[in-house]
Amino acid sequence: MDERAVSANVELVATFHNRAEVPRETWLSLSNNATEQIDVLVFSGTFFAQSNPRVARTLIERAREGARVRMCFGNPGSRAVIDRGSEEGLGPGTLAAKIRGSLTYYRPILSVDRCEVRLHETTLYNSLFRFDDTLLVNPHIWGQPASANPVFQLRRVNEIGWFDNYCESFDAIWADAQPWIPD
Repeated sequence: MDERAVSANVELVATFHNRAEVPRETWLSLSNNATEQIDVLVFSGTFFAQSNPRVARTLIERAREGARVRMCFGNPGSRAVIDRGSEEGLGPGTLAAKIRGSLTYYRPILSVDRCEVRLHETTLYNSLFRFDDTLLVNPHIWGQPASANPVFQLRRVNEIGWFDNYCESFDAIWADAQPWIPD
């Protein structure tokens, strides 16, 4: 392998064998230090709230200090959620229940300016976690839960790289997603 090809991609900061290998401190530091943008695109993202019991408070603090917070979850009733749950070998309705459970953590942010929660109906190829100019990309491998898949940490270098390509896909999904209105 040509070493120049590896070193030329300065966007790639780190790789992790699976999502559990991303240190909790990394998630907390990125969340606590974001000043401009926090975007999350997942089906359920249960781990994101469970690894940080203060997640809603942190997002509210970030928004009140000027960051834009966009959380985008799978629509529990969508075909994409049903299919993904089946592909992972989950029982009927299990992924939908995980999404509903995960959303309960984010009720407090709904009334805060600069915070939004939406539901998408997209087949996700990646879960995305953006914190300003840092992006954690969790590719989805068919038949495996997202937690068992690798994570790539990217740093935004310029407008023509991986970082912006992933952010553009987030924006496209966000544009079609519907605001979450709790029952």
